[in-house]
Amino acid sequence: MNSKRVAQETAKVLQDYLTYQAVRTILDQLSETNPTQALWLRQFSQQHSLQNSEAYLEALMAERKDLVMRIMTVREDLAERVLDFLPEMVRSGMEESNLYYRCQILERLTQTPPEDQENQESDDSNATE
Repeated sequence: MNSKRVAQETAKVLQDYLTYQAVRTILDQLSETNPTQALWLRQFSQQHSLQNSEAYLEALMAERKDLVMRIMTVREDLAERVLDFLPEMVRSGMEESNLYYRCQILERLTQTPPEDQENQESDDSNATE
């Protein structure tokens, strides 16, 4: 496993997601202050995928440089507020999730089948003999 590559890909996904959150924030703000511009940005965002934030910003730059600057400012602010907490939140979230699924697996491994299912299984094995 190439940890550096995994870290780079994770950082890219996080950057794309922060861009998405920045666009959502700006759409909320524009909906209150400039509905026409909010409608334009919503339509633009429907036509251009935010899954690749760099391609999205490149396309937006050709039409509205002011919105690109605003998105970059908001996503940078989001990153500053979120990234300090993220490593511990990810670690603890994964630990909780793993514990839950380990318990589920253990519970399923230790369950005995219902009595009627045991009878059916023994009947099936007797029928094949």
